[in-house]
Amino acid sequence: MSKPARPQAEEADLRARLDHLTLSRKEGFARLADAPRRIRPELLSHRQLKELGEEALAEYNRARRKWHANLGPLGTPQMEVLHEDLRDIFDSNEQDGDKVKGGIALDAFPGLGKTTAVLAFARKLHRRIIQEEGKYTDDGHERWPVCRVGLTSNTGMRDFNRAILEYFGHPGRHRGTTADFGYRALDCVLSAETKLLIVDDLHFLKWRNQTGIEVSNHFKYIANEFPVTLLMVGVGLEKRGLFSEGSTYEDGVLAQTGRRTTRLGMEPFDIKTDHGRRGWRDTLLAIEERVILANRHPGMIADGLSDYLFARSTGHIGSLMTLINRGCQRAVRTGAERLDKALLSGVKNDAASEKARQELRLAFETGKLTSRLKIPSRTSA
Repeated sequence: MSKPARPQAEEADLRARLDHLTLSRKEGFARLADAPRRIRPELLSHRQLKELGEEALAEYNRARRKWHANLGPLGTPQMEVLHEDLRDIFDSNEQDGDKVKGGIALDAFPGLGKTTAVLAFARKLHRRIIQEEGKYTDDGHERWPVCRVGLTSNTGMRDFNRAILEYFGHPGRHRGTTADFGYRALDCVLSAETKLLIVDDLHFLKWRNQTGIEVSNHFKYIANEFPVTLLMVGVGLEKRGLFSEGSTYEDGVLAQTGRRTTRLGMEPFDIKTDHGRRGWRDTLLAIEERVILANRHPGMIADGLSDYLFARSTGHIGSLMTLINRGCQRAVRTGAERLDKALLSGVKNDAASEKARQELRLAFETGKLTSRLKIPSRTSA
């Protein structure tokens, strides 16, 4: 049997470059936004696998490794709701420059796909604006609709401004004062006509110390002076005081950010209702359809592993996709070519999921919990 068809060289090259990108620079984000749809490997039977030569089999399995490691993003109910809210807020921020644009804070626990969902939205937005308005502004500058900045625990105003300059590759990003960097960052945003500024990992800031107050003040400055929608992403932002009024000056400074910010969240899958169970099943069906294993069969995941996968992931999409990815890698490597409890029981998952696994397993075994849709019983006429 001949080798599985190779993808087009150009598309393969663009996809390969995604392995080594950084989203802290505009070129990296552009690679992500402009990358073509990943080419799905052909689903081969056991007989077809045996007919492949050693080199062809290695190439095919390499393609499957890449595919299974990048099964998402999935259009989960949580992501769909979030994207609707993001579109409402962003599209309503078409005010003239003299008006402050409303900000967004995505505040949710780890493992729920916050960054994945935000990047999926930003990617679509980048493409939409480039299609509507072109790759270049009326002044001849490159158009960059989206800018993303990641924070660390030591981020101050100067570091924050410098991160924006680093994203745009500004030649003045190495030397200057906080104010210098701020003015240059504003010039970048204005020249590139940036419309969405994503600030990721906002929870790394210690909001109650001086650095946190300074950066919060700087967010107000951005809201006032930068013609962008500010999208902040983090964990426990409400508990850190981002939205509270408070009674001290420091609390008041932080509350100013909260007054101008709409809080959005993401939740784990909930299987206590049929609506929640349907969302879980639809997600498993989508995963099942994407898995490329020779012994894959209808219901392998959505029916045979529904309760098991919920217990192993505790309903967190990040933990679920990690377990599926690692399970597929083992299924290919061992020749099992299928996912089942026996195989997945040997696959390690993240620590948080493993810790909560036992309690959920017992609830499923005793019938106190189920992830399956309940079928109404028939009654006689």
